Amino acid sequence: MPGVRGPVQGDGFSYNFDMNPYASFLGDRDPMEVLAASPRLYREVADRVGPSGMARSRAPGKWPLSSIFAHLADAELAFGFRMRQVVAEDDHVTQPWDQERWAATYDKMSGAQALDTFAVARAWNLAWLRTLPVETFSRPFLHPERGPMTLQTLVETMAGHDLNHLGQMEVIAGQA
Repeated sequence: MPGVRGPVQGDGFSYNFDMNPYASFLGDRDPMEVLAASPRLYREVADRVGPSGMARSRAPGKWPLSSIFAHLADAELAFGFRMRQVVAEDDHVTQPWDQERWAATYDKMSGAQALDTFAVARAWNLAWLRTLPVETFSRPFLHPERGPMTLQTLVETMAGHDLNHLGQMEVIAGQA
């Protein structure tokens, strides 16, 4: 179902969504290659800005780089759990999360530690994904806000999410 956009009806529900809100960032790139490259690219940005650059944001009211890394670490843990539920449970309905509430303590956390956590969790998630038979990626699940999705769509969402945040990081790094 990748590429489904707009209104959809089914299972007694009506949805109006883009299954992957980050599809425009991913384009035709291979999502697994994007997922594998992201930790290195993020580390390169962190090295360019240095410890003092972790407090910089791309605009007033936007998360600083350290908070973006904390968000990515949280998201990687949540995506990893979500993917495993999709594979392990028939008719899975995933639980959305409120990223702003999760972000309430990011200003008290280490961006460097968050980046390390993200990189380790990503390596583990990629290792796990690579063990799955190709047909597993078509396993369906329901996202209450986005509607019916597949594991493949979730992987594509993760990759687009990575690229979205990489663009934000590049803006921050360019402010030096």
